[in-house]
Amino acid sequence: MSCASSSDGGTCAPDDGGLLHPLYASLARLVLGDSATSPEAARLISLLLLSAALCLAAALHLLDAKWHLWRDVKLTFEGLFDRVPDISGDVDLPSLDLSSDEGEEEKNASNGAPSGSPPPLVDPAHPTVVQCYSPSTLAHLGTVPNLTAEQVSEIALRSKEAQRSWKESTFAQRRRVLRTLQRYVVSHVDEICRLCALDSGKTRVDALLGEILTTCEKIRTLLHHGETWLEPSRREVNPMMVHKTAHVEYVPLGVLGIIAPWNYPFHNMLNHVLSGIFSGNGVVTKCSEHTSWSSVYFHSVCRAALEANGFDPELVQLCTGMAETGKALVECPHIDKIFFTGSPNVGRHVMKGAAPHLKPVVLELGGKDAMVFCDDVKLKDVIPWAMRGCFQNCGQNCCGVERLFVYESISKDFVKAMVERVGSMKQGCPLGVGDVDCGAMVMDAQCDLIQALVDDAVAKGATVHCGGKRKASGKGQFYEPTLLSGVTSDMTIWKEEVFGPIMCVVTVPGDDDDTCVQMVNDCPFGLGSSVYSGSTSRALAIGSRFNTGMFTANDFGVNYLIQSLPFGGVKESGFGRFAGPEGLRACCLERSIVVDRIPGVRTSIPSPIDYPMNTTQGMGFGTGLIRLFYGDSIWVKIKGIVDLIKHG
Repeated sequence: MSCASSSDGGTCAPDDGGLLHPLYASLARLVLGDSATSPEAARLISLLLLSAALCLAAALHLLDAKWHLWRDVKLTFEGLFDRVPDISGDVDLPSLDLSSDEGEEEKNASNGAPSGSPPPLVDPAHPTVVQCYSPSTLAHLGTVPNLTAEQVSEIALRSKEAQRSWKESTFAQRRRVLRTLQRYVVSHVDEICRLCALDSGKTRVDALLGEILTTCEKIRTLLHHGETWLEPSRREVNPMMVHKTAHVEYVPLGVLGIIAPWNYPFHNMLNHVLSGIFSGNGVVTKCSEHTSWSSVYFHSVCRAALEANGFDPELVQLCTGMAETGKALVECPHIDKIFFTGSPNVGRHVMKGAAPHLKPVVLELGGKDAMVFCDDVKLKDVIPWAMRGCFQNCGQNCCGVERLFVYESISKDFVKAMVERVGSMKQGCPLGVGDVDCGAMVMDAQCDLIQALVDDAVAKGATVHCGGKRKASGKGQFYEPTLLSGVTSDMTIWKEEVFGPIMCVVTVPGDDDDTCVQMVNDCPFGLGSSVYSGSTSRALAIGSRFNTGMFTANDFGVNYLIQSLPFGGVKESGFGRFAGPEGLRACCLERSIVVDRIPGVRTSIPSPIDYPMNTTQGMGFGTGLIRLFYGDSIWVKIKGIVDLIKHG
């Protein structure tokens, strides 16, 4: 304060030259430059700037709580500037030479197979190894060990020992391992696609979409969201426990056992390894005996990424062998949880093997997904989706389209258009000369199963417009892309999974949405589904009534590409989920934690309910608690307080 004298006497006023005046003046200059301002104007400008800064900080805080902005910034800089090792020189790429079919028939004959037919997976003369061959050429690729139960146990124990130290690793360290894998995958796209094509018969484009793209997105999702999904989850407490805080923490289970299918050898090899090791677990994978050759290479990439970052590569293990090897993995005491992808029949055996050990299982058992085309769609827009849905990976997709429901008013035009598209598809060796639309079947026996389903449908009135049989010319396990219309519910193909290049067209009578829903749900499977309509609200209204684990409006297959979504189904499609926070947390023990909110303020046991017990007092006190906290009126709550005073 300063006092000034005047003719009217002395007055005291605030001193504009106080401690804050330099700050006000500086902030004002930021806005107005060197223009002269009065102290009052400077103060006003400064207060407005400070208020705006506080509002901005509060807004950023709220946005960060919802969208994790700072996390994304941190992870972006981590990915750009924290360079990870290049493991290209640490991984031996197998030979991709397909030029030599010379002597192949003699080689097959020596393995017990007649000329032109696939060799047996296990040669009776050499039962300790599994024979590997290419389904598109029947060329012999090599052998892998046919592991015994004792060998599986030894492998699992090595993973268990490595997991003891790995579970103490930080999320930043785990991200480095995943980014090392990502760097390798991105720089070896063509090699990985060729290996998948050679071992599973798929085209290189199918490998790019189904193997590489999905795996890279899985890694990206875990890098950006995995740590957040595994952070302790705070839970609300009730009024009686207001002095406590509660949360759930996600603790690594130990060692996960994975039984992977053959349709996508690269992605199925890495899928559960990625989520398993990121959540702090060891992983032992039993790959399919039909795609073991490439799986050995893909497994070595995972081990190299761990070792390059200073971690024990024994954390991840691979089991090769036949069904007995998978059975041994399920029953192994060192395995804490099983993730199985395959048929419902084998899934039941997995449950049976895990039951005596009370071992939890996640079962993804395939599907018979429906794609619906309403009467208001434009055929030229939906035909490409029908083609991709039915013939991606030669139809060997868990969430592939096996039932195509087309509304009656557009059904004839749709079939007419599809005859030309399906009939023009090129099929052959995916690594041969020229373009190929559809590759080979991984399992030769699957061709026989498909033929039986098609023959049954034709015998009951269905029409084959294209295909409907094995490819007659050349070697390999090929079933022609097939267009089948007039499929009805009395046919076996209506309810049994095909898992092959068959487009089954079902006409929805009267263009009726209710009838469509009934027909779609008349199926033992329930994995995914999709509806195409000119009205998104109509598509959602129809799809919301489907009994499936996943649904997409006016799109196909994107559920799995959005890795923040859980993947799984109902009924014969299994139970449990992978992908998304639900899938990552499925790799963990969900442990509930309660601690004191205020130091020194703890729960004590009131004397009326302490031992030795006085029943009259205990019942009166307990009744008072219940009335106080759960009564539905003020009067009941007051009576509760009286009871507590009376019996306390």
